[in-house]
Amino acid sequence: MKNIDSKNHVTGKSVYVDDIPVQTGTLYGAVFGSPKAHGKIINIDFSEAESLEGVEGIFSYKDIQGRNQIGGIIEDEPLFAENEVHFIGQPVAFVVAKNEIAARKAIKRIKIDIEEFEVITDPRVAQEKGQLLTPPRTFKMGNVDDEWAKCDYIFEGKVESGGQEHLYIETQGSYAYPTDNGSIKIHSSTQGATLVQKIAARILDLPMHRIEVDVTRIGGGFGGKEDQATPYACMAALASYILQKPVKISLHRLDDMQMTGKRHPYSSDFKIGLSKDYKILAYQASLYQNGGAANDLSPAIIGRTLFHSTNAYFIPNTEVTAYSCKTNLPPNTAFRGFGAPQGMFVIESAIAKAASELNISKRTIQERNFIQENDTFQYGQIAENVNIGHCYQTAKKTYHIDKIEKDIEEFNSKNTNYKKGMAIMPICFGISFTKTPMNQARALVHIYQDGSVGISTGAVEMGQGVNTKLIQVAASVFSINTNRIKIESTNTTRVANTSPTAASSGADLNGNALRIACNSLLERLVKTAAKILSCDVSEVRIENETLVHKNKKTDILWEQLVKTAFLDRISLTENGHYATPIIHFDKTKEKGHPFAYHVYGTAIITVTLDCIRGIYEFDDVKIVHDFGNSMNTIIDNGQVEGGLVQGIGWMTMEELAFAEDGRLLSNSLSTYKVPDIYSVPKNIDITALKTKGPELALLRSKAIGEPPLMYGIGAYFALAKSISAFNSNYKLDFDAPLTPEKVLMRLYGK
Repeated sequence: MKNIDSKNHVTGKSVYVDDIPVQTGTLYGAVFGSPKAHGKIINIDFSEAESLEGVEGIFSYKDIQGRNQIGGIIEDEPLFAENEVHFIGQPVAFVVAKNEIAARKAIKRIKIDIEEFEVITDPRVAQEKGQLLTPPRTFKMGNVDDEWAKCDYIFEGKVESGGQEHLYIETQGSYAYPTDNGSIKIHSSTQGATLVQKIAARILDLPMHRIEVDVTRIGGGFGGKEDQATPYACMAALASYILQKPVKISLHRLDDMQMTGKRHPYSSDFKIGLSKDYKILAYQASLYQNGGAANDLSPAIIGRTLFHSTNAYFIPNTEVTAYSCKTNLPPNTAFRGFGAPQGMFVIESAIAKAASELNISKRTIQERNFIQENDTFQYGQIAENVNIGHCYQTAKKTYHIDKIEKDIEEFNSKNTNYKKGMAIMPICFGISFTKTPMNQARALVHIYQDGSVGISTGAVEMGQGVNTKLIQVAASVFSINTNRIKIESTNTTRVANTSPTAASSGADLNGNALRIACNSLLERLVKTAAKILSCDVSEVRIENETLVHKNKKTDILWEQLVKTAFLDRISLTENGHYATPIIHFDKTKEKGHPFAYHVYGTAIITVTLDCIRGIYEFDDVKIVHDFGNSMNTIIDNGQVEGGLVQGIGWMTMEELAFAEDGRLLSNSLSTYKVPDIYSVPKNIDITALKTKGPELALLRSKAIGEPPLMYGIGAYFALAKSISAFNSNYKLDFDAPLTPEKVLMRLYGK
């Protein structure tokens, strides 16, 4: 089944927040952000801005009737700055006017005096000064201190991984308006409708049932709208509630880039010890997360970094400590992979360092240390249904890795100004929210009298195709045509207390809730069918919209069955609830069983480097991916391709740059580069691993959103190999992204 939204997307008919027809009298908002990264507010003057024609109101923390607090995990972030500012672009006020031009003009007339304080942008400096967002966390297994003496080889190094701008097509935006009885309806471009509802209720001092949040779809999220859509929805709701008029905000791209958080940059140290036969005996790392000025989702992200800090390897003795450091940058937030890529890059760098020093292929160490069945992850979960070895061997056999290596050696021996490199990138990614209570979902299903079906869930469609998969679930359970089924918008009045669509769990959680609801309805319909045919329920089923009795088709169709059930006063509405079983985690011990299952895969990445210019082309990416029993290969392959390219972008070209005073220098698409059609790999080949998939995956089809991004990490090491082929003096280092400028410096460095 193709993505149900494809035609509307390419013809421009899909409706986003900025496309919603506005009510008469709608006002438009703009945010006044702090011009300084850190300091005390001495004075702020709105008078000149307020006097401009068209300005209807300027709102600050003084206008908040509830609590001026938008922090989700930890309440440490105000909606509007009060006495101090902590990053450039921090919201100080919200201007509302009759049109956007007037609102933006008023922003420039606001005068603010700030007594400047020290600005910290480096997480290591923050850690040294004791500026931590939360206490450090450590994952341990075995005893690294005792193991170093047993290691034949020990290597140490430093790793830098940069941030990444989400650059979703639809910027942050919201449209709010008053409804009956003192309530507010909010249309928000958010991945977490319930979070917007909860925080807006906190800001307005209203009960949650007075706040209705509706999301038809969002124009990309990648994690950037899990928490950070919330403040803009709250600003619109606050102004709308006070003025009793509709209020809309849609950020300009430059404001969005300046004001919102990114993927967390990390600065890390590692120490790795190996035996003579290249078994990893011990691994120790310190990870310094640049959290920005407030917690946002940093505590959860640093947890997932720790969970994935050994990637697809079994290491009997580990000690990995992570520090979430407070800096004067916008609070960094969720980004596809949610901290796992940063942890994986460090362990892959440690293995690459060891291989380089020992003058052996990196994959020699990789393939000897893959986690196996019944091994223990460092967080205590026993490895089950492990497919990493199967993925690697399938890749080796299908794509002939040995031949690729030989062909590269031959090419490099014959070419001076062009060099090729290859890297293997294995992945092991756990599926579930690591905060156990978030692993729940609900679905509401109506079967109408004419046989059509309406479905509401907590899943937010953001281009990943979850709506299509949900339709497949209902169509499969009822055995009806997909054109009978409609997915309703995500709405907090229809489905309450939802988890955000994140952690690659949107289809698993909401799809399983939907499956439960549909099966309950199916049981009622089968009973009705048995009553019609005067037979036992075990003798009848629905197949292709037709009743089948004792394996023979009858002349009773789906519509007739539904109509009969309705006339017989059978409920044709059902609510399904799903909570992922077996998972648990004890943070006091840092041990448990946090994941429903793991996704595995192996990528082979090859690159050709122009050694005169420092530019490069990725020739091939060949992937063996563990889809489980994929329920939609078109969507799943698209997710692999998209995730891969986004990961390559993070590793090679997407370079965030901040000045020492906290200003974002890469603040536009002329200074921040993302992969375009000319920079994607020339060939991407995907092979599905043959496996039936785990029971806890939706219809045994494994989650797909985040795991493929980690394949892009291999791009860094393929480039490093090509540099080494040209410059024998190059000492392998780890400073991502490896941009053409950095490549050129390494090609000709001493």
